[in-house]
Amino acid sequence: MDIWKENVLEDLESGNLEYETREEFLAEFKKKFGEGYEEAIKMVELKKIEQGNMTMEEFVQDFKRTARGSGYEEQLLIEEFKKGMNRTI
Repeated sequence: MDIWKENVLEDLESGNLEYETREEFLAEFKKKFGEGYEEAIKMVELKKIEQGNMTMEEFVQDFKRTARGSGYEEQLLIEEFKKGMNRTI
């Protein structure tokens, strides 16, 4: 694995990206590694999604949008959804 890829993946997982927008990051990522990594990016985004101050309806919509194209199915989606929900629910 080259050093750029290793650093970007670490930054992506930690949330410490130096790109101003998601689109800017994705454009650079695609330029370096091609289209095959979109699923990996979606998987990381899905693991990081949290309800926070969103209503449940907003969270469900955000989760669905993020889950699309992640490659996750049924049980994995349920687990990630539960992890992202506010614990007070």
